Amino acid sequence: MLSKWGWQLLKLSQKLWVRTSLYTVLALITPGLALLLNDLIPSALGGAIGSDAVEKILTILATSMLTVTTFSLSVMVAAFNAASNGVSPRATRLLMADSTTQNALATFVGTFLYSIVSIILLSTEVYGDGGRVVLFIITIGVILLIVVTMLIWIEHLSSLGRVGETANRVENEAYNAIKRCVHHPWLDANRLQSLAAIPRHATAVCTRQIGYIQHIDVNTINNWAKEHDSQVYICSLPGAFVYKDRPLLWLSGNNKKANQQLLNSFYISDYRSFEQDPRFGMMVLAEIAAKALSPGINDPGTAIEIIGRGLRVLSNWLPENNHNAVKYDRVWAPEVQLNELFDDFFTSIAHHSATNIDVQIRLQKAFLALAGYGPQFKQCAREHSAAALTRAEQAMAYQPDIALLKKLNKQLDE
Repeated sequence: MLSKWGWQLLKLSQKLWVRTSLYTVLALITPGLALLLNDLIPSALGGAIGSDAVEKILTILATSMLTVTTFSLSVMVAAFNAASNGVSPRATRLLMADSTTQNALATFVGTFLYSIVSIILLSTEVYGDGGRVVLFIITIGVILLIVVTMLIWIEHLSSLGRVGETANRVENEAYNAIKRCVHHPWLDANRLQSLAAIPRHATAVCTRQIGYIQHIDVNTINNWAKEHDSQVYICSLPGAFVYKDRPLLWLSGNNKKANQQLLNSFYISDYRSFEQDPRFGMMVLAEIAAKALSPGINDPGTAIEIIGRGLRVLSNWLPENNHNAVKYDRVWAPEVQLNELFDDFFTSIAHHSATNIDVQIRLQKAFLALAGYGPQFKQCAREHSAAALTRAEQAMAYQPDIALLKKLNKQLDE
């Protein structure tokens, strides 16, 4: 599991301005290489390339890259708006962290600044003949980089912000979060069966912050517990909404007074994230289906597709098959429950599709498919199948459709 600093660096690396800044620094440094390598270039070769030739190329690059950057930013904003309106506002965070988009914008901005700095240095005549040759070679390399980036960017634009592509990104994030939970079902700590297992003499630790837990640094918590000869019982997992009266954890042992180091082990933000929170990924998938079923969009085909995506993600939830050794022996943590994942995904879809027979049929077939993954899956599938059927019975007037859904529902008991 990542430490809090590692987590913050990971989130920082996903910011658009970080990658752009790195390219900008590289663009500012690169022209200086021409000055350093000036004496290594033969004078005969240096005289073959005039300053006008390099300056014209750099002027074209500066002008065109400014236009391309402006166009790319407008396309990116349009894609974000399309994803927010047609898919889910929560899904736009994945588009904003898209590496292809960030690389393209960073390359265009970096090339623009490289061209400006190089033109300024050329106008001051600090380059000799050898320096102009090096600058010319570097500029040719920059042009090749731009060509490759633009080809990738053009291909990427064909899917940026589209419902299918955005849903695919959400599915991948939900899948990755599910796999992390399967491999680290209790955050690599001891298993906390329920809150009732917490000792009665334990002391609750709350936070003054109000928001969602994004990350828990279990390693820091375990080190604190060892240092203070205590046991820590985590009761709020990533994705939980916390406030002053909701405990983050409970302390038992010789030291029951938490310090700031212990509180800082919880990264709390204004919104949820996908990395340690599989329930959030399932919820966003359900939001996409609900948006597709709204009267303004009326796209049941997308809802049916999302049900298939959710089925694929949930089929990987088999934490009981994992028997990893306890890494943090002073910490106890609960696990995400399968019924919570079912609630986050199927409840919303069943509610919004109560009048749509096509989506209801797909729901019942999805429950039937998931029931084959084990007793726990079958119990959850039965409960949600019955709930979806009840919603459909109250919303539909055509009896043959209801009879078909009842027939599918009965197959769960066979």
